[in-house]
Amino acid sequence: MTLRVYNSLTKKKEEFVPVEPGKVKMYVCGVTPYNHPHIGNARPFVTWDVIRRYLEHKDYAVYHIQNFTDVDDKIINAANAEGVTWDVIADRYIKAYFEVMDKLNIRRAHLYPTVSGHMAEITAMIEKLIADGYAYAVDGDVYYSVEKFADYGKLSGRSLDDMKAGARVDVDERKTHPMDFALWKSAKPGEPSWPSPWGLGRPGWHIECSAMSAKYLGHGFDFHGGGSDLVFPHHENEIAQSEAYAGGGPFVRYWLHNGFITVNEEKMSKSLGNFFLVKDILAHYPPEVLRFFILSTHYRSPLNFSDEQLAEAGRGLERLRAAVDNMKYLAGTTVARGASDASQALLAAAAQARADFDAAMDDDFNTALAISVLHGLAKEINIYYSAVMAGKAPVAGEAIASVQAAYYELADILGLLVAERMGSPDVVGAAPVQDTTAPALLDLIVEIRQEARAKKDWATADRIRDRLGELGYVIEDSPQGARWKKREV
Repeated sequence: MTLRVYNSLTKKKEEFVPVEPGKVKMYVCGVTPYNHPHIGNARPFVTWDVIRRYLEHKDYAVYHIQNFTDVDDKIINAANAEGVTWDVIADRYIKAYFEVMDKLNIRRAHLYPTVSGHMAEITAMIEKLIADGYAYAVDGDVYYSVEKFADYGKLSGRSLDDMKAGARVDVDERKTHPMDFALWKSAKPGEPSWPSPWGLGRPGWHIECSAMSAKYLGHGFDFHGGGSDLVFPHHENEIAQSEAYAGGGPFVRYWLHNGFITVNEEKMSKSLGNFFLVKDILAHYPPEVLRFFILSTHYRSPLNFSDEQLAEAGRGLERLRAAVDNMKYLAGTTVARGASDASQALLAAAAQARADFDAAMDDDFNTALAISVLHGLAKEINIYYSAVMAGKAPVAGEAIASVQAAYYELADILGLLVAERMGSPDVVGAAPVQDTTAPALLDLIVEIRQEARAKKDWATADRIRDRLGELGYVIEDSPQGARWKKREV
């Protein structure tokens, strides 16, 4: 199957063809670490984690770069407010970033370059842009001249005339055009600064990603990602800088942007007070529920955040876990074994699920459709389980193992069911550590109920069943015996 992706630059789906066969280079814009990550920060990183997992599933060797903007006005303001240096703030919130992203089972990028660690590369790029006539220095500041880049606006679809007419930028008579943007800012009192050919100062926002991606990925790499809010001006300016610097394009072959987050159907923003930090969400919901919630909507679509949506995500995840429980029970049971029409049907369903899952992901990484495929396979597993428990089919050990492998493989691409797949509840990214005493106690209670039934003590047996039901557990009686399971929600 052919992988097709929606390219924000061309505004259409295109066949993905890597620069180098078998290899993928990707750059994802990271956070400015001046506060704890919010739900809007988490979405692109969950998305790109799954994109990387799927590309590796298709046997690509992926090289993944994600930056930290550790020199920025917001960091400086936070540092001044606390009376500490900028790096104290940046280091604190880089640590906070990893704490919550690790819990969300987001695999770490291969490299996390920082602005402060790449001043030499940034100033060298600015020097060349000045030398080539794309930038100019004024009083220690350096600006990029947007009029010198003929393709300016090609990513955002904006023209310079329209931008000039609607510009909200402060009028600076030193600029040759109102939309010219800063490549270097001269030092101000109370701000950190670094030496440069134009005096002490610090970089503008956009130049860092051009300089760092050029260093680690070269010109014309495969994927560049980020939120839709970065299309303009950040990514537009990256293109202008990088293609001017290299003497032509493309800077990036495929631009992918994830959609906005809304809260109760309203755009999330600090001014509306509907802003949610990941750490606060994880205080109320398991990390895997938040990950499942994010992946339940296609990455380009708006994602509405609410308690109801998170609760629904939790129920969806529980349905996937129930199928795992059923497979594990069948794999460990001692009932009659052998192939049957039911087991052959299950194997066929697993093969079809693999094909459907890949088709969904090949269509611009449609995780919402991929999850529905996984739910479909879970339904087939449960049908087979019911047939076995009703004594209508024997257990086919090889079929169960094969289907379980397929189920886990698809879940792994989505980064879900970590504890179930690894056999340990406390692996990185899993739900909070579970109490292993509870299952043993439930087994004991079911055993006592079976003894009551053997003695025809129906009152005790029914009382145990009813009380467990009130606690959210059901007892399934079958020709093969009895077992407890958590009630599906």
